[in-house]
Amino acid sequence: MNQTVAKPQDQLAAWLAEDMAAVNALIRARMASEHAPRIPEVTDHLIGAGGKRLRPLLTLAAARLCGYDGPYHVHLAATVEFIHTATLLHDDVVDESEKRRGRKTANILWNNQTAVLVGDYLFSRSFQLMVETGSLRVLDILANASATIAEGEVLQLTAAQDLATTEAIYLQVVRGKTAALFSAATEVGGVIAGAPEDHVRALFAYGDALGIAFQIADDLLDYGGSEAVIGKNPGDDFRERKLTLPVIKAIAQADAEERSFWQRTIGKGDQREGDLAQAMAIMARHGTMEAARADALAWAAKARSALDILPEHRLRNALQDLADYVVSRIN
Repeated sequence: MNQTVAKPQDQLAAWLAEDMAAVNALIRARMASEHAPRIPEVTDHLIGAGGKRLRPLLTLAAARLCGYDGPYHVHLAATVEFIHTATLLHDDVVDESEKRRGRKTANILWNNQTAVLVGDYLFSRSFQLMVETGSLRVLDILANASATIAEGEVLQLTAAQDLATTEAIYLQVVRGKTAALFSAATEVGGVIAGAPEDHVRALFAYGDALGIAFQIADDLLDYGGSEAVIGKNPGDDFRERKLTLPVIKAIAQADAEERSFWQRTIGKGDQREGDLAQAMAIMARHGTMEAARADALAWAAKARSALDILPEHRLRNALQDLADYVVSRIN
């Protein structure tokens, strides 16, 4: 991709700047707590760390693309960001992570109890926001997404360190923990705008495919990205014994010696000096990084084509370019 061209999310942020300012103001107002000052302190640490605000941008863009001119796309965008932030707080506790977006995680700076309870608070706030839209269908979509996210996280726990985990199970996990919120973010934008059903379905399909491509790209970056790009320490997925797509593909092709290596490092957690380099060498030998990248590109193409049914619009073009961009990071 030509680096002189603005990133698609930057274009979206510029075009939706007024809406996004309203979202940020609403987030600030709703993360306040009169009785527990630690809540905004912890929330601001994560939300204030920057981040791409990609999910709320998707909601705003979908609503505007479908011609919405009311106020509630702002509520829904804030809802999506609160759900996302809550899951990050919980994820960092489950994964025992130490870094997020280049900063120490809330569970490290405070403690696990604080991170979990503040995450619960943000989930509660998100439901208050979505109820204010007065749309039962919106509530249904976002409530289902919240349940699917939790289900995906639990499935990941049961599949973790299990060398029998297949690509199909991996995809199910990704659809839960990542793609569910992407697809809900775009779908509710169409719903609140009263878009035709085929357009709403297209927005859902776009978000689903974009989320899968995004997660596969993140998995690949863990083995080949810089800390500045991924906001955490490269190799964390290996150290945390996560069975991501390139590893699953490598295990499927492993000979006896390689399978013994994966069983020791991932299955049993017996990791030694040089194991990360050996894992990357095995994946290189079998071409699993390239194979996973091809999968990410295919999902990005699916996301792009899903929007073809929607009318020509600069927001549609930016959303399609965004699908290409999320995988261009792994060139």
